This record gives sequence, structure tokens and C-alpha cells, in this order.
Amino acid sequence: MNEKNKVGFQHTLLATAMLCAFGGAQAGDEEVAALSKPDSSISVGVGNWSSERAQQGTYDGMRDNGAYGLVDIDIARRNDADGTWLNVVGRNLGLDPRDISIDYSRQGDIGIGFDYSRIVRENPLDFNSGLQGKSDEVQRLTNVTPGRGTDLNLKIKRDATGVRFFKNLMPGLDFNASFKNEEKNGERNWGVRTTTTNAASFMTEPIDSTTRQLDARLDYAKDKLQLSAGYYGSWYTNHNDLVTLTAFSNVGVANTTYLSLPLDNHAHQVYVEGGYQFTPTTRGTFKASYGRAEQDDTLPTRRIAGLSAAVSPYSLDGRIDTTRAQLGLTSRPIKDLSLVANLRYDDLDEKTPQAVITAGGVKVTPQDYRTLAGKLEGTYRLPYGYSVTAGVDHKDQKRSIPFGSLSNEGYDGQRAVPMRKRVEETTYRLEGRKSMSETINGTVSYSRSDRDGSSYNVIDNVSPPTAGNVASTNARNFVNPMHISDRVRDKWRLALDWSPAEKFSTQFAVDVANDDYSTKARRPYGLIDGSAVIYTIDADYKLTDEWSLTAWYSHDDTKAKYRLGSDLNLAAATTKTADLRERGDSVGLGVRGEVTSRFSIGADYQWSKTKSEYPQETGTGALAATVPLPDIKNRLTRLSLFGKYKLDKVSEVRFDYIFERWKTDDWTWQFSDGSPFVYGVNTDGTRVTFDDHQTSHFVGARYIYRFQ
Repeated sequence: MNEKNKVGFQHTLLATAMLCAFGGAQAGDEEVAALSKPDSSISVGVGNWSSERAQQGTYDGMRDNGAYGLVDIDIARRNDADGTWLNVVGRNLGLDPRDISIDYSRQGDIGIGFDYSRIVRENPLDFNSGLQGKSDEVQRLTNVTPGRGTDLNLKIKRDATGVRFFKNLMPGLDFNASFKNEEKNGERNWGVRTTTTNAASFMTEPIDSTTRQLDARLDYAKDKLQLSAGYYGSWYTNHNDLVTLTAFSNVGVANTTYLSLPLDNHAHQVYVEGGYQFTPTTRGTFKASYGRAEQDDTLPTRRIAGLSAAVSPYSLDGRIDTTRAQLGLTSRPIKDLSLVANLRYDDLDEKTPQAVITAGGVKVTPQDYRTLAGKLEGTYRLPYGYSVTAGVDHKDQKRSIPFGSLSNEGYDGQRAVPMRKRVEETTYRLEGRKSMSETINGTVSYSRSDRDGSSYNVIDNVSPPTAGNVASTNARNFVNPMHISDRVRDKWRLALDWSPAEKFSTQFAVDVANDDYSTKARRPYGLIDGSAVIYTIDADYKLTDEWSLTAWYSHDDTKAKYRLGSDLNLAAATTKTADLRERGDSVGLGVRGEVTSRFSIGADYQWSKTKSEYPQETGTGALAATVPLPDIKNRLTRLSLFGKYKLDKVSEVRFDYIFERWKTDDWTWQFSDGSPFVYGVNTDGTRVTFDDHQTSHFVGARYIYRFQ
């Protein structure tokens, strides 16, 4: 039942109770009928942005300056005779990204729904290039003088259409099914290094794919037992599979490069889950599922004569089988004690055959994962409003190490870091809560996670050791692989809710986390340590029945220390340490109020700033010449004002004004002197530009009609 239906039924029950207590009259019956009718509205208007806003308009469909249609609908109709509902909700119907849903149902019996949505991503960068065929599999890149090519507008559209069906088969047994079809079209910026020029060349990835998803489920609930069983399937079809790029240098030398696109694949899963109420205070749950994902599409390079035909298979024959089983128990054995226990088993079994897929010897090497995870948690309520929660989580994962090359099982020619066959992680948690008074509550929690595992395998060279590659191999063996390396993580959280008066409330929270990768591992390269701090505060104040204020502030500070080493040797003089840091501050203010019974206004102010820092310390060896990267700062200021005036009981007009300013000094797509990034002048000439200071104003007007 949606919220609109709930409100209608609540009004009906309330009115019925009043009639039973005080009796009713004809006028009262009419009021009850009016209260029980659902509300509907239609909003139509137009808005205009004064300037281009490439960064903030990436997803909202209003990237360029100019006028845009503003259309929203929310219609709810109920047939009192047969109890059926019709709900139609449409958002942003005047813009390119839009969505609409239609539902027709009889509560507790049958229902059908239709959904359509479009998501658009417009690339915030501007490209000027000699590329032809940006949306095609066959592309031609001609060297141009920077800025003298063709302006390319790159965007991606996702059009998703779905249907939903519900049917009550018998008391306690429901059937639910949904199907979704998504068409994805467009292009994104891409690139390749051609062998003729040995330089990066600009190209685009042509996107034209279809994704289909089907979900069907039976739900059963009666007395103490609840069960669900179903099937989920997905099918991905890429209508493009291979891009052929022909690039011409400034002297007319042509180079042809082939790039494969994502291959077709499909996945299927069957599952069953449920719960049983053993006693009023004890409940058990379970879940089991089996899935299979396959990618058996023919490799597109096989149709290119002489391209890896001697070594690559016709198909990857990729297959991954996943099995999951989970058990859970919640219980309150005594009045003040609650217990939670979970046990989960995951088995990811990859059955993709090992194969060399390029003439250079790059191989597909399947991997398996088996994970057993458990959780035990207890909460005890103490006198005077205190409660204590303690818990422990443990995860034990067994991992296969990818096969080696066909001639040497010790090294596969691809892995740059060592692997381990087993990873274990244990987390201990402790939390205290206190209802300090009727107006203030507090929570303090702490957790420590300790991850370690088996010894690392040593990466050996396939070729006979030489003075050069032995040192390189040793350097790789001393890298800390972040996702499986030994790590100690500490996390703290403090939260307070304070409501000193009925009209004022505030919430405050602090989260602190520290990661240490060096205490146990003692491996010199890779991620060494990291930390994160987040502060948030929100406040609401109701000045009068007509006026209210809101305010919030957040601050985050994330750090990570990373150490790199030269391939020459392990001497300190050839290392580089980067102390990466990301900081952000955001402030928000809001006010709502009624000037008169017909005229209301509101305002919202938002300001945010982020700063990315890249300080580096270098030695005196091969990495001594490394120049630290400059900081990147981003700022956003946004002020929104609106006013609403009621024309009569069923209609109103709304006026909006928005001021928006975004600034950045991001150097990603520009050189150190501030000039635009240009792909090799002698081999390409594609220029990438963006506006680092975007300011725009929006004015809009809407007419809103409400009815029942």
C-alpha cells in the first residue's frame, strides 16, 4: 500500500470512530467522504538558465542555457464501488531525464504497474577533434591543428521500461513478478596508444546495448511461518563488439588499432528465504541461493585475419557459479537481554578455462573464493536508561591463486603483487547508549577489526633471472596488496540527540576511523596507513506555527599514506611516499514561512568546498625528479528562493529563483600553465577544454492545480 492509500484509510477510520462516539449528520458524512478521497495534482511551468552549467547539469538535463519545460503530475483515483486504485506519477516530464509510473490495483487482490525512466549523462568536458564516426564501430582520426577540428558533444542515455504484476493466489500466498528492459546509447571519451606513433590517440567508445532483467517470486505467510522463493535472471547484449580506429599522423602515416568492447553475458539465480517465529521472543531466519553467470560470446578479434588467431580461443567460455547459505536467530531469553546470531557461507566457483588470449601471452586465469562469516551480538538494558551492546564478527576466506603461465606455474606474467590463499578478519564491537533525560540521548561505540592470513606466494620470473629482472621481481614481492593485506582498523562513533524544547531539536555525530597496514605486515610498499574523520550537525527550529528554520554543517577529512618503489632495487633512495588527503566542508541553511494565509515563501542556501592534496616526499635515486602534484580545490555556492501564492482552494502559482556558482582549479585536463590538454600535436591534435568558473541564474514559474 502506498503512502497516499494509507493516509486515506487512516482518515476513514478516524472519522468512523468519531461518528460512533458522537453520532453523525448528513454534513458529517460528506466531510468524512471528502477526507477519505486521495489528493491529486498537476504542475505545469517553464524555467530558464542564463548560462551554460556543464558541471552541475551533468545529470539533470539542463546543461545548456535556455528555456526548459517543468511538468509534474501526481494523480490518485479510487473507485469506491470495487475498491480499485489508479495511481499515475510523473516527474520532470518536460526534461530529457524523466520518469513516469502507472499503477492499477485492487488492494490485497491484484495489481499491475508500468514504469518508464530516462537517465542522461552529458559529458562536462568539451572535445574538439578530427575524429569521425564517434558513435560507430569504424572510426577515423585525422591529425588537426588544436582547435581547428569538430566540436563533439558526448552523452549517454539510458531508457528503462518495466512492468510489474501482483496477484494474491490464496490467503497467505502472493505472486510478484517484474520485468525491466534498458536501452543504453551514446558515447564516452576513450583512448588508445597506437604502435605507429607510440602516443595516446583520442577516440570514443560507441555505446549501444540492451539489458533485460526478470524477477519472479512467491511469498507465503501464515501463522508463525514466512517463506519466499523465486528466480532472478539478467541478459546483457552489446550491439557493438569491436572498434576499428584508423589514425593518420601529420605526415599521412596510417595506423589501424582494434579494441574489443564488453561481450554479451547472462546470469540466472534461484533462491529461497524465510523465517519462523519459534516463540514470542525467538525468531529464526534462513536464506539459500544458487546462481550461474556465463559469458560465451565469440571473441570479436577472431574475425580479423592474423590477429591472435594462433593463440586465442574462439570464445572465453566464462562461467562463475555462486552458492550462498545463511542462517539467523534473534531471541530475547530474558526481559533485558536481546541476542542476534548469523552464519553465512559463500562459494564463488569460477569455471572459466585457463587460456592465452593475445599473442603477447596475456592469459585468463580463473579464481575461486569460499567465505564463511559469522556474527554474534547481544544487547543488555541496564537501569537508569543505560544499555550496552557487544558483538563479534568473524570472516574466514579461502582464495585460489591464479594459475601460472603455460611454462611456469609460479608466475602468470600479469600479477604485479603477491597473493595469499587464506584471509581472516575478526571485528569486535562495543556500544553504550544512554537516555540522559527526556530531551537528550547519547550513543558511544567502538570497534576493532584485525585482518591477517596465510603467507604470501613469491612471484617468480618466467624467463631466466637476470640482473635487471631479479630486482624488479623482488620489489613486487614487497608490495602490500590493499584488499588482502594485514590490517588493523579502529572505528569510533559519538552521537547525540538533543531536544531542549518542543520547537527545537538538533543531532550531532562524530565518526573517526584509522587503518594501519604496517603494524603486522612490515611490507614497505603500497598503502601504509589511512584515517577518516566526519563531523555532522543538524538543527531544526520552529519559530512560530508559520515559520521554521533548518541548518546543517558537515566536515570530512580523509588521509592515506602510500609508498612506491623503483623497479631498480629496494634502497630508500628510490622510494616515493605520497601523503594523500581529501577534505570537505558543507553548510546549509533553510527557512520556510507564511507571509499571509495565501502567500508563503522559502529559501535554501548551500555552500561546499573540497580540497584534494598530493604532497610527496622523494629520495635521491630514480624517483628524485618526481614533481609533487598541486592541490585541487572545488567550490559550489547555491541559493534557492521560492514563493507560492494560492489563487483559490484548488490552484496556486509558484515562482523560483536559483543562483549557482561552481569553481575549480582541477588540472586533470589542462597543463601546468593553464592551457587546455591536447593529444599529441603531431599525431592527433584533439583538444580538451572545460570552463573552470561556471555561474548561472535560473528563473521559473509554475501553475499547480490540486483536485480530488
